[in-house]
Amino acid sequence: MKNHLRNIDYPLLGAILFLCAFGLLMVYSASYPLGMLRYGDDKFFFSQQLISFGLGLLLLLTAIIFPYRKIGKLSPLLVLVSLFLLVLVLVPGIGVERNYSQRWLQLGPLMFQPSEAVKLAIVVYFAQVYASKQHRLHNFKTEVLPPLIILGLVFVLILIQPDLGTATSLALACGCILLCSNVRLKHLLGLGIVGLTGVIYLAVSESYRLKRILSFRDPFEDALGDGYQLVNSYYAIASGGITGNGLGNSFQKFGYLPEAHTDFIMAVILEELGTIGFFVVVLSYLFIMYRGVRISIKGNDPFLKLLAVGLTFMIMIQAIFNLGAITGLLPITGITLPFISYGGSSLILLMAAAGILVNLSGVVKTSAKEQETPVL
Repeated sequence: MKNHLRNIDYPLLGAILFLCAFGLLMVYSASYPLGMLRYGDDKFFFSQQLISFGLGLLLLLTAIIFPYRKIGKLSPLLVLVSLFLLVLVLVPGIGVERNYSQRWLQLGPLMFQPSEAVKLAIVVYFAQVYASKQHRLHNFKTEVLPPLIILGLVFVLILIQPDLGTATSLALACGCILLCSNVRLKHLLGLGIVGLTGVIYLAVSESYRLKRILSFRDPFEDALGDGYQLVNSYYAIASGGITGNGLGNSFQKFGYLPEAHTDFIMAVILEELGTIGFFVVVLSYLFIMYRGVRISIKGNDPFLKLLAVGLTFMIMIQAIFNLGAITGLLPITGITLPFISYGGSSLILLMAAAGILVNLSGVVKTSAKEQETPVL
C-alpha cells in the first residue's frame, strides 16, 4: 500500500484538487446573489457544494486505494443498481422534477442524480467487458453487441428524463473505449454512422431541442426568448476582456444570466477573471487529459488501459460540451463543467472517477518499477 501511494501521479491529483477548490470559490462568487434572494443566505449554494466536495473527497481517497480489478468485477452489479435508479427516477411521486426534467431522487435532505452514477458504472463496465474480449472482438453479434444493448437501454432511460446531452456524452465516452479496443474498423464506422444519425434525429425530433439548435446558431434573433441565456453569456464573456473585472465583480450573475453557478459558470469566470482565468481552467483539463492518456499508454493490463481512456474522456467530453455551449460553438445541453459547476451528484461522481484514474497511475508506476528490479 505504501509503495502504491508513493507511486501515484501527484501532479494529476493536484490538478484535480485545484479545479475542485477553484470550483468552490467560483460557486460562491457566482451564486451568492441567488442565495440571498432565494434563501436569505449568500453561502447557501457554497455550503451545499462544500458538503458534496467532502463526500467526493472521501470517495476519491477510497478509489485511490481500492483495488481497481475489484471495481471491474463489481461493474455488472453497479450497472444493475444504476439501471434500477434510472427507472425509479421516472416513477411519478418518486422522481423529482425540476425545469421540466425528471432527473433527480430525493435522499433525505439531499438530491441525487442517478444519471451521473450510471456514467461511471457504464464506463467501468465497458472497459471490463471489452478488455476480457480483446481476442474475440472480430465477432460483432456475440462479442461486441451485448454491451451496446445495455448502453442503448441506459441511453433511452436518460433520454426519457429528458437529457440528450448526458446520454450523448456517455455514448461518446463508451465510443472512445471501443475505438481503443480490437473492434474491427468496419464495425466502428457502422456504429459511428448509426449513432450520429440517431443523435441528429433525436435533436430535431422534439420542438424544444430544435429551438435550442436554432437559437445557438443565431441567439440574437430571439434575444429575449430562446437565445436569452447565450446572449447574456456573450455579454459576460465580452465584458471580462483579458484580465476580467475582478473576482466577485460579475454583473451578469445578478439575475441576468440563468444558471450562472451551474451550466454557465465559465461565463462568470470569464467575466470576473478574463481570458487568463479561462486558459488556466482549460490548461488544467488538458493536463488531466495528457496524464490520463499517458497512463493508458504505459499500462500493460488491457482493462487498465481501456479504463484510463474511458475515465479521461468521460471528463473531457463533458468539459467540451459545457465550454462549447457557453461560447455558442455547441447547442446548450445543460451539462455541468467538471469539478467546477455547482451540482453535488456531478462533483461526487467525477471525484470518484478521478480517484480511480489516480489509482491506475500508481499501478502503472509500481508495475514499471517491479519490471526494472533485477532478479537475483
